[in-house]
Amino acid sequence: MAPFFFGGVHPRGYKELSCEAPILPIKPKIVSIAMSQHIGRPCAPLVSVGDIVTVGQKIGDGDGLCVPVHASVSGKVIAVEPRPTPSGTEGLCVVIENDMQDTLCPDIHKRDSVAELTPEELTAIIREAGITGMGGAGFPTSVKISSGMGKVDTVIVNGAECEPYITSDDRLMREAPEKIAGGIRIIQKILQPERTALGIEKNKGKAIASMRAALPEDMELLELRVRYPQGAEKQLIQTVTGRQVPPGGLPAAVGCAVFNVATCKAVYDAVYEGMPLVRRAVTVTGKAIARPSNFLAPIGTPYADLIEAAGGFACEPYKILCGGPMMGIAQHSLDCGTIKGNNALTCFAQEDNHEVETPHCIRCGKCVGVCPMRLMPLQLNKAVQRSDLAALDKGNVMDCIECGSCAYICPAGIPLVQSFRTAKKLLRDEQAKQKAKEAVK
Repeated sequence: MAPFFFGGVHPRGYKELSCEAPILPIKPKIVSIAMSQHIGRPCAPLVSVGDIVTVGQKIGDGDGLCVPVHASVSGKVIAVEPRPTPSGTEGLCVVIENDMQDTLCPDIHKRDSVAELTPEELTAIIREAGITGMGGAGFPTSVKISSGMGKVDTVIVNGAECEPYITSDDRLMREAPEKIAGGIRIIQKILQPERTALGIEKNKGKAIASMRAALPEDMELLELRVRYPQGAEKQLIQTVTGRQVPPGGLPAAVGCAVFNVATCKAVYDAVYEGMPLVRRAVTVTGKAIARPSNFLAPIGTPYADLIEAAGGFACEPYKILCGGPMMGIAQHSLDCGTIKGNNALTCFAQEDNHEVETPHCIRCGKCVGVCPMRLMPLQLNKAVQRSDLAALDKGNVMDCIECGSCAYICPAGIPLVQSFRTAKKLLRDEQAKQKAKEAVK
């Protein structure tokens, strides 16, 4: 095993709540499909109110750094308007009333072989299928692949799923190992790497056995030590290869490309089944949920429907997160629809409330010892409080991966991740101002 990454924490997993729950289909009455589910430009809607759409039909697209979105159910478009999104803001959404018929778009066709397809043709198929990184980042997969051609010697598949509570990838590896392996093979065909490795944390024994049986001999399976954030891109690269991505750099800078297991399955579905990314596995869990479960949810499924399918609330929830407890985003509305990068909905009970009303740093330095990016969280937090942009830039706050290790270990209960997200926004706003001034000059 290559050198282990610096820092990290060992939070309790709580995966036993949902890890034995199979992925079950769910049929929402309506879906609210956001036009911005990826890093890059939002899509422009291609449909209008009153249009009849089919599953897999393209309903939004755009130029530049953008990937299309597709109808996840068949039915009638009842609205094209701003609606709540998991980011906490409103965004333009196409709202479809489900006719429950699951009528497929006539453009969807299966393939028996990809032997005759070139890397460029495969990449175009992946782009048209609207595939983005499904581990949470939402970066367009076709762009990641295109930028890695000729630069990548190692493909790493991320099956770590290190964040507490979430089990959607675990179940996917147990239930669809052949499709995941098939998707990896397609990525191999495009990038032609010297090495391909799938990393899974050791606490997922059934997933490891399932994937080991499905992987061909030229793909490694690495059983990773259980430590958060093992599944973070840069930390996974260091664990598997010993290489360290430079500050501000991308994995391709060290010859690596990282893909989530759910992304690999989506690649298989797009190339062989002709099916765009219209559904994804979502874990609905937490102490406030009556029956923690895993669902195959159409993109745009309202959170209220997911919670209802999981038996509803077992008690009054204290907080609901899109994602897990370390990196998730708190939700203020259950009308939000699931997006491509949404792997979980975590609902906390009142007993999970550990917030401190007036937290004060005691300079213990624990946050420094667990930061996997070797930053100085306590100093960065002070700089945020002073709105000291120079100190934030010098302290490399943009390299923060927002893993939450510092906030988890902080005995004072300081919401450090929230602080650093604010810092990044301040720096981006300042950079935008400077660019605008230069443009005027």
